[in-house]
Amino acid sequence: IKKVNKKLNACLTVCEKEALKEAKEADEKIKKGGKGALLGIPYLCKDNIMTRGIRTTASSKILENYTAPYDATVIKKLKEAGAVLLGKTNMDEFGHGASTENSAFGPTHNPYDLERVSGGSSGGSAAGVAADMCLFALGTDTGGSTRYPAGFCGVVGLKPTYGRASRFGLIAMTSSTDVPGVIAKTVPDAEIVLKVIAGVDRNDSTTGPPPPPPP
Repeated sequence: IKKVNKKLNACLTVCEKEALKEAKEADEKIKKGGKGALLGIPYLCKDNIMTRGIRTTASSKILENYTAPYDATVIKKLKEAGAVLLGKTNMDEFGHGASTENSAFGPTHNPYDLERVSGGSSGGSAAGVAADMCLFALGTDTGGSTRYPAGFCGVVGLKPTYGRASRFGLIAMTSSTDVPGVIAKTVPDAEIVLKVIAGVDRNDSTTGPPPPPPP
């Protein structure tokens, strides 16, 4: 992130101290025999998803100094799984856009060609994964905002079925269609993350149990 973010503008906030602390805790758990698909795995998070004690701006000057008082449910689940949050990513302001050019903090550039866009609105997350800043990232998707940037940056973008993962703690663009999404290097990686963040949440009445396994 330190090496390439000045060129890409993918991260708006870097949680270096917090990430090192979480990584150390993950190392200790692993030494004691702790296991988990995401234990110690570094990730980035779109900046419209609440992260307790960490700035959450939705790429808007309105929320430039806003610090979230609680974790979104998907963040809470990733914490419980031992994943390590590295930072918050750039996006189109409040999710209104498809190129991450409509950010109050400047556009995110495509890691393969700095003169091209990264797609949006989760462009910072897609560029971060493509540029090896992290192993996966969270986005949100209303009408393509996880899938578009993944396609622009040559990575995998997964929009879960509405209700598969909780919307609690998302700064909504359109609540009736918003869903947290996963951006990863591969389809199996996206599947691993989805299994962690999915499930019923009492704070989101639209969530439901997972479907039964195929026969």
